[in-house]
Amino acid sequence: MFGGSGFYELAHDLAPIDLDTPYGPPSEPPLVGTLGGRTVAFLPRHGVDHRIPAHRVNYRANVWAMAALGVRALVAPFACGSLRAELEPGHLVLVDQLVDRTTGRDGTFFDGPVTFHLPFADPYDAALSATFADVARRQGLTVHEGGTVVVIQGPRFSTRAEADWHRRQGWDVVNMTQAPEAALAAEAGLRYVGVALVTDHDAGHETDPTVASVTQEDVFRFLSENAQAMRDLLAAALPDLDPGRDPDPGRGPDPDPDPA
Repeated sequence: MFGGSGFYELAHDLAPIDLDTPYGPPSEPPLVGTLGGRTVAFLPRHGVDHRIPAHRVNYRANVWAMAALGVRALVAPFACGSLRAELEPGHLVLVDQLVDRTTGRDGTFFDGPVTFHLPFADPYDAALSATFADVARRQGLTVHEGGTVVVIQGPRFSTRAEADWHRRQGWDVVNMTQAPEAALAAEAGLRYVGVALVTDHDAGHETDPTVASVTQEDVFRFLSENAQAMRDLLAAALPDLDPGRDPDPGRGPDPDPDPA
């Protein structure tokens, strides 16, 4: 699971696994422990102190580390801004599509000479998403199944013009980390589910001009206030999750690839 340090308290007997990857170190050494009778691994994509901005996250190292540990399904909670009036702060969106508007990020394990063109029409695992939606409703959370996340470069938030354009394109939420993370997980043969927590209305509410545009302080405060609900959701959903088959060895990153 990619999540913040607040998720660590869910698991028992946590032990850090110090590993390097052909792409450099992951954001933090993954912590491995048990939860719901299963072995789980936690890795905060931004580091435990949120020191790594989205455009500097070593996504290849993070995903490679999870695959090397034998992870089969990646649960990826993420904060997002709403582009729709009906998607209110505190709501969950189980996204099923993404639009990548990032630039300059290392987005594949296949830099050559081996070439692999990833089928990526459906970036998210529908069965895992449905499980999370069912459990979230039982937890009393407001859930929206399906939706498109547009991934921006960051670290800045959108201008009003950009947010308006995103809405006109029919996209639903905006985030900074789902690309290339989702594609790398697919290349590694890992099932992937994106659990979006709406924290704000991006560059302001589309129909209410009194709603201010988002700030970093707003997002961090909202995440802190809602961390327990997200931890409860994960703990409740894990027993129902089917990690599926072992990764296809033809799909995952080479255990000793040459990144040059």
